[in-house]
Amino acid sequence: QVQLVESGGGLVQAGGSLRLSCSASGRTFSSYAMGWFRQAPGKEREFVATISWSYDTTYYADSVKGRFTISRDKAKKTVSLQMDSLKPEDTAIYYCAADPAGHSSRLASRYDYWGQGTQVTVSS
Repeated sequence: QVQLVESGGGLVQAGGSLRLSCSASGRTFSSYAMGWFRQAPGKEREFVATISWSYDTTYYADSVKGRFTISRDKAKKTVSLQMDSLKPEDTAIYYCAADPAGHSSRLASRYDYWGQGTQVTVSS
């Protein structure tokens, strides 16, 4: 089992920055691919970013590319999402997820473990 806990959400003005963190506990975290997803009110959960186990390859949704950066610290069992140039449309609950298979994927169904989510609100 893997437990994931997100932190770092909050209220920020458009153009500002936030850094989300996800702390993992449990089994071999370093072999897992990690992802961030988000869900806005009335919308489906959508892919934001992912980082693979091997080579730390990263992928981003087009809507956040160039503004968000995902990174991980295997020793500390954390994965972070640096969010810059935030827009009101980035407002959502952000979820951290882990894929034991180690393959970075844009599909939420590939991830077996999820955190409880952290709210990000961007005001205009």
